[in-house]
Amino acid sequence: MDVDRSKVVVVGAGIAGVACAVELTRAGVPVQVRERGHVCGGRMASKRFDGRPADIGAAYFTATDPDFVAVVEQWRAAGLVREWTDTFQAYDENGRHDVPGPMRFAAPRGLRSLVEHLASAVPVTVDRLVLSVDAGPSVDGEACAAVALAMPGPQAALLLDPALTDATRVVQAQRWSPSLAVVLRFPTRRWPDFRGAFVNGHPVVNLVCDDGDRRGDGAPVLVAHTTPEFAAGHLAQPSGAGPAVEQAVRDLLGLPAQALDVRVHRWTYAKPTGGPTADTHHLDADGIGLAGDAFGKPRVQSAWRSGRDLGRAIAARLA
Repeated sequence: MDVDRSKVVVVGAGIAGVACAVELTRAGVPVQVRERGHVCGGRMASKRFDGRPADIGAAYFTATDPDFVAVVEQWRAAGLVREWTDTFQAYDENGRHDVPGPMRFAAPRGLRSLVEHLASAVPVTVDRLVLSVDAGPSVDGEACAAVALAMPGPQAALLLDPALTDATRVVQAQRWSPSLAVVLRFPTRRWPDFRGAFVNGHPVVNLVCDDGDRRGDGAPVLVAHTTPEFAAGHLAQPSGAGPAVEQAVRDLLGLPAQALDVRVHRWTYAKPTGGPTADTHHLDADGIGLAGDAFGKPRVQSAWRSGRDLGRAIAARLA
């Protein structure tokens, strides 16, 4: 080819972007990953509070795709992942009851550590803000062989030249809902054993996880995720939502003591709720690719598979 293959650029170092870069590297295609944040991980996000990590994005993941199961086994061999639970609680108008399901996996060092493990095989530049993707293709005016945008559609739309009608059409068709993740640290563990709980029909929270149980260290830490409707009213000042979420969790679990610390994280684009899902990814004639869990069910596995498949498609085109 007469195109410089060293200029394949992946924008976004969540699991979809990293999986795409890994696949390109395996195919012998040099790749650059650019991430606007300080760390890899995307919505597989973990932050440290008082010296321990807490997951503030994805709460867990499941694995059914054989190829993704193989990746999980690599994480397990590295001591990064553990089986957590196949049973959640559900709170609804009928009270509290068990909800069996697939095995949910957790990471003692936080889910971000799993993305970082994959990213160790590819070059990632953090704190690298990308401003534009144009026909050619090019990234911020630099010509490249292909570009993979691994991020929510509304964020990708801000980068795309409107002339790239195919990619723009795809991202504009995506729909996303917001959420707030609230980390609650209590003096002691005073709640009933529940691991994680779906909260149905509640105006404030829809998921609560026992992060001490999830992490395996027994810390008195809960992480609550809010409903989209509640989050939408607090996106401008998310920290102001903390007291309402804390009270909702205390009422739900019957906790007498207040939390010692409450931290709120805003996810404007937390979960895809609609858009084109005919394929696991998008790659147009201009060399602009799109990947993420919007191309399937909102799952970690879907995001990984989307990035993997886009990487393969780009590599095949450049061969």
